[in-house]
Amino acid sequence: MTAVGVIGSGAWGTTLALLLANKGLEVTLWEHQPERAAATQQSRENTLFLPGFHLPDNLRVTSNVAQATLDKQLVLFVTPSQRMRENALLLAPYLGPDTLCVSCSKGIEIGSLKRMTEVITEIIPSVVHRIAALSGPNISFEIAQGKPTAAVVAASNEETAMRIRDLVSTPLFRAYTSTDVIGVELGGALKNIIAIGAGFNEGMQYGENAKAAFITRALAEIARLGIAAGAHPLTFIGLAGIGDLIATCASPLSRNQQLGRRLAAGEKLEDILASTHTVAEGIYTTKAALQLAKRYDVELPITLQLSMVLFEGLDPHKAVPELMMRDPKSEMEGML
Repeated sequence: MTAVGVIGSGAWGTTLALLLANKGLEVTLWEHQPERAAATQQSRENTLFLPGFHLPDNLRVTSNVAQATLDKQLVLFVTPSQRMRENALLLAPYLGPDTLCVSCSKGIEIGSLKRMTEVITEIIPSVVHRIAALSGPNISFEIAQGKPTAAVVAASNEETAMRIRDLVSTPLFRAYTSTDVIGVELGGALKNIIAIGAGFNEGMQYGENAKAAFITRALAEIARLGIAAGAHPLTFIGLAGIGDLIATCASPLSRNQQLGRRLAAGEKLEDILASTHTVAEGIYTTKAALQLAKRYDVELPITLQLSMVLFEGLDPHKAVPELMMRDPKSEMEGML
């Protein structure tokens, strides 16, 4: 039986562990807090991050990173992006020479501006030809409920992508392959920024026209930066691009969209963060994206306005008029 380690017991990590355990694989889920790991293992439910879902007997929860990593054919990295480096360092001594690795975290490391697979391979160079990124329209709660969706597995080594695709695919979770790791990772990371802005739209009740226009222009912004960084343009009309963007911007289950709605209602960022135990990756990615944009000389007007709301106290109600009053341009500006 294939043995899988899932590093990170948040909602997405627990959902992936549940998905693969229900497929019949032997899954070990790593939770970094011993007390919480023991409680989850005993109660057979992640009451903090994924309440209401029973964990089957072939899904073990542990705080011992060696148990979650040793002798595994597949290891999924599902930790917050800004903690990926420390967690990769932690498990590196236990990773097998043939273990397939998948980054399921969507973010960019602040400072280094590295994508998650780049962070992992910097810490563990030996995995460079057996690592992939998983992305797509994947709302955790819906997948845990057994609702169908699709995802894309991107690896520079096509055989690696196909092997991982076959391991993670189920009748309700259809995986495709790609060799555009840059595009898949940037699409997955940058859409979290846009989802915050989509939350403004919902909170201010601007309507469906505004929502459609915002998502479309946001896709152009993501594509501009992605293309400049070396991504394939067509990746952004795929599952890791427009697919993930639609799901995250439209769903009230999206943590980043929830954050935007609460900001639009007048709540302060520090109060919102203090009231939740989940991570809205878009906050951190906003900073990193603007640094990347400077590196590649790319204009990111939406991200810039969101940054001013998040970090400079700009009223969200003023951010939208600022975007609407920008100088007129060609729709394809910066992408041809």
